[in-house]
Amino acid sequence: MPKTIFVVDDNDINLSMAKEALKSQYQVMTISSAAKMFSLLGKITPDLILLDIEMPEIDGFEALVRLKSNSVQASIPVIFLTGMTDTAIEARGFQLGVIDFITKPFSVPVLINRIKTHLHIDKMIRERTAQLQTLQNGIVFVLADMVENRDRKTSGHIERTTAYNKILVDTMITRGIHAGELSKMNLDMLISSARLHDVGKISIPDVILNKPEKLTEEEFEIMKTHSAEGERIIDQIVSRTGNVEYLRNAKLFAGYHHERWDGNGYPHGLKETDIPLQGRIMAIVDVYDALVSERSYKKPFTAEEAVKIIMENSGKQFDPSIADVFYEAREQFEAVDMLRQRT
Repeated sequence: MPKTIFVVDDNDINLSMAKEALKSQYQVMTISSAAKMFSLLGKITPDLILLDIEMPEIDGFEALVRLKSNSVQASIPVIFLTGMTDTAIEARGFQLGVIDFITKPFSVPVLINRIKTHLHIDKMIRERTAQLQTLQNGIVFVLADMVENRDRKTSGHIERTTAYNKILVDTMITRGIHAGELSKMNLDMLISSARLHDVGKISIPDVILNKPEKLTEEEFEIMKTHSAEGERIIDQIVSRTGNVEYLRNAKLFAGYHHERWDGNGYPHGLKETDIPLQGRIMAIVDVYDALVSERSYKKPFTAEEAVKIIMENSGKQFDPSIADVFYEAREQFEAVDMLRQRT
C-alpha cells in the first residue's frame, strides 16, 4: 500500500506540481491551509507532511508546534517547504522538530529523493522504537512480577489495575475529563507504566509485607514508605537510562497513588490538583482493587459496596471529577472483577 503524504500550501501551483511529481509513488493529498490539515488529521494519519511556512491564519511554525504538542500527531515527520533561505528560520524549524527543508520552487528529483530518504529513515526509527518498546515492556513486566510475587496477598493486582486504569482513562477521554492533559500523553505508555506503582514494595521486609494479620501502627508506617521508595528506585533508573516519558509516568504513579484529595495522604501530603493526575487516577484504581479483593484479615467487599465506599469518599480521598467517571464506568470495573472470580 503506498505511503500517504500531505502537501499543505496556500499556492495552487505548488500543490499541483507536488502532486504531479509524487502521485505515481505515493497517495498524495493536497491541502490549501493548516486549518484544513488539522481537520483531516482527525480522520487520516499521513506518513509524512510537506508543510509550507508562509500561510495566512496559521503559518507553518504554528502548525508544527500544534502537531508536536499532540501525542498522536507528534511522530509524523514534517518537511518545510519554503522560498526563504534564512539560517535563523532553519534553526527555528529544526528546534521545533522539522526534519528537513525543501526550497521552492523545488526540483522534482530533489523532492522525490528527500522524501524517499526520510521515509526510509522513519521506517528504521519506528522499527527500532518498537524493538526498544518490546524490550522495555518485558523488563517492566518482570520487575512488576517480582514485586507481586513477594507480596502474596495481592495476586493478580497488577493485571487488574492495568485493566482498570485503561477503563478509567478511556472513559475520562470520552467524557472530556482532564482531556487537555491526557491529550499530551502517550496513553498506551501511560497505562503500561502504572504497572510499576508498587515497585517500592521491594524494600518492605517480608515479615511486614506478608503478615497475615492487620498491621500495627508501627508496621503500617513502614509499609507507607513504599511510595517514596518507589520514587527513589525509578529515579535511579532514570539517572542511568534518561528521563524518558515512560519512567516519568511510572514515578508519578509510584510516588503519588496514596495522596488524598483533602491533603491527608502520604508521602507528600499534597491536595487537590497539586497531586499529579497519574496519582489521582491510580488512587481510585488501587483502592477499588483492594476493596473487592480478599485479604487474610478481611473478606472481599462486593462491587456495589466498593463503588459506594469510593463515591462516599469523592472530594475527600478522591478527585471528584475522576470519581464521577469511575461511577459511570463501574460496570466495566465489575466485569474485570467477575473475570478474576471465575479464574
